Amino acid sequence: MTRIIMHGCNGKMGQVISGLLAADSEAELVAGVDAFDDGHNPYPVFKNIRDCSIEADCIIDFSATAAVDALLDFCTGKQIPCVLCTTGLSEEQLRKVKEASEHVAILKSANMSLGINLMLKLLKKATDVLAPAGFDIEIVEKHHNLKVDAPSGTALALADSINEELGNSYEYVYDRSSRREKRPQKEIGISAVRGGTIVGDHDVIFAGADEVITFSHTAYSKAVFGKGAVQAAKFLAGKPAGMYDMSNVIEAVLS
Repeated sequence: MTRIIMHGCNGKMGQVISGLLAADSEAELVAGVDAFDDGHNPYPVFKNIRDCSIEADCIIDFSATAAVDALLDFCTGKQIPCVLCTTGLSEEQLRKVKEASEHVAILKSANMSLGINLMLKLLKKATDVLAPAGFDIEIVEKHHNLKVDAPSGTALALADSINEELGNSYEYVYDRSSRREKRPQKEIGISAVRGGTIVGDHDVIFAGADEVITFSHTAYSKAVFGKGAVQAAKFLAGKPAGMYDMSNVIEAVLS
């Protein structure tokens, strides 16, 4: 049984993960941390990670950037692995994450979905076959109308996965409206759609002569990210110090 502390337990993702763990026979939520708590959770909640006295095998973090520094100090001090899901970290905080990983296991990924991370691996194999054959590569991502950044971090991660296989020789193109020329071969077009309540939709298109191959992933709820985080916590518990990502979780599932 994997004992988990939920850091940011009263946020949207924290509550999603609380529900998932309540029905999980292999893991249990032993404590939560959140600055705002009304006592409705069936587990003890601490307002600050420093005050948490509950033993655990792993921490899942979906909190805020301001809370991450104290979390990393706690993890290294208590030697508790952490699945770090908070985004928007500063360069200084990213350096601190790297430093912490030298003392305790830290897992950080651009997207916690198991499906997206499997897609990242499949795209590398597809790229090795299709790019040399002259296939053009386009990425289209769709999200809800409240999302403020574009393109999505996941779209960029998909592009990076492809470009790494190509020796980072391809250019990313986000807007062709000012261009009057045929499409160069060595580019990856990335388009963003914003509307309604779309949770997350990503298509990677390999377009060749007379044939098109499309890799698609659709998230219908935030639960997919929570499920990935729980799977990551089970994987990370007991692991030695180091920096991990969801590709390590996928490899463990496939092995």
